[in-house]
Amino acid sequence: MGRTRPGERGPPGPGPAAPPAPPPRRARALALLGALLAAAAAAAAARAFARYSEAQAAARQDSALKTLGTEGLFLFSSLDTDRDMYISPEEFKPIAEKLTGSIPTANYEEEELPPDPSEETLTIEARFQPLLPESMTKSKDGFLGVSRLALSGLRNWTTAASPSAVFAARHFRPFLPPRGHVELGEPWWIIPSELSVFTGYLSNNRFYPPPPKGKEVIIHRLLSMFHPRPFVKTRFAPQGAVACLTAISDFYYTVMFRIHAEFQLSEPPDFPFWFSPGQFTGHIILSKDATHVRDFRLFVPNHRSLNVDMEWLYGASESSNMEVDIGYIPQMELEALGPSVPSVILDEDGNLIDSRLPSGEPLQFVFEEIQWQQELSWEEAARRLEVAMYPFKKVTYLPPAEVQGGLSGRRSWKELEDLQNNQENPSHQKLASLHLEKYSFPVEMMICLPNGTVVHHINANYFLDITSMKPEDIENHVFSFSSTFEDPSTATYMQFLKEGLRRGLPLLQP
Repeated sequence: MGRTRPGERGPPGPGPAAPPAPPPRRARALALLGALLAAAAAAAAARAFARYSEAQAAARQDSALKTLGTEGLFLFSSLDTDRDMYISPEEFKPIAEKLTGSIPTANYEEEELPPDPSEETLTIEARFQPLLPESMTKSKDGFLGVSRLALSGLRNWTTAASPSAVFAARHFRPFLPPRGHVELGEPWWIIPSELSVFTGYLSNNRFYPPPPKGKEVIIHRLLSMFHPRPFVKTRFAPQGAVACLTAISDFYYTVMFRIHAEFQLSEPPDFPFWFSPGQFTGHIILSKDATHVRDFRLFVPNHRSLNVDMEWLYGASESSNMEVDIGYIPQMELEALGPSVPSVILDEDGNLIDSRLPSGEPLQFVFEEIQWQQELSWEEAARRLEVAMYPFKKVTYLPPAEVQGGLSGRRSWKELEDLQNNQENPSHQKLASLHLEKYSFPVEMMICLPNGTVVHHINANYFLDITSMKPEDIENHVFSFSSTFEDPSTATYMQFLKEGLRRGLPLLQP
């Protein structure tokens, strides 16, 4: 066989020759382009599916609204927790319990230790006087425009849910200070706040509190003596429970506490009604190992003319209209009937002793007098707990009538009305009138000059709206959040104070 000469073609092969392979760089570019096209197609398909799903959801929403009406849709939505427009058996459970009269079983007690027959117990008594309807601002016009159904939960709440209850001394262990935290008046958190500038506020559209955990359990059990649906964490900041030591002995602590909690007074099919006392405060005297409780008291302060905030929803979603009002509750209090005592009494040999004398009278226990080594006044402890809840309270605030110089702040329309009606002091009348000109229901926060001129003010409703928004959603930087990780109310209030200073200080210059 000879070789093919130059310029001559060889014999035809079995098939056409393969095209030359593209350069490696060009191949990578083609692969990348294909991947981009596939991703774009997938994204377009996802957007189309999302638009289709939204259209389907909107259609189901419209159909439900036509079928059920606004109030019916609200009830449906309150049960439809996963928002799929279908009610599962688990979601229907609250209605079933309401109709059958059964009470949901609480499972949070499982966190507690099993009962110990040798431990000490004490009886807590609840004292309750219902809110005075005439103290509500809406009572002035006979509750015009407020449906009777909306206030049914409030009107029906006339007595404490549990007049008395027995607790073990160890249940109060969460009130002990953390290890190494034994300075008088130094606050610590029993229940820390979970709200921040990134969380906003918790949902208004709820009926049943989440199961309490850890240190929340004792707070929940105590507040449940007033009403069966306490929320140990409020929807808005400042939330939680804070405490500090007010007295120390060799074996005992006196702990003062402040709790921010609220109650849900309604159940389906009614609309949510929130009952939020200004605060719960009180004290407990207990041994350092929490085996003995000498004294306990918890109460809503009643020395002011108003001490409760109330809010109720009208509508079928979280953004529905909300009515607000404020009022006065004369008494909401828990108190120990006496120190904790052993559940059973044993002699030196471990034999059970009858807890009653032959006459039938119970045995009387004698308790040693506690010798306190360090003490702090109630007023100073209350101030420190207030500052822990409201850091801006580090600034001293005075009532308008007591301001002598500098800037002042106040937010109580009741006190201003009293000053305005005081015929014996014309200067106080003028001062109150200037404040009331800027007042809007329910609460107005103001910064003013000593002569009564209001240089800056903000309504509480607008304040709450701002603090419930995320930072990127706020257009007006006057009420924007700070760059630190403060809770939204503190950050916004600090901006409010700074703006008041910016406006007011030039007016004080000679």
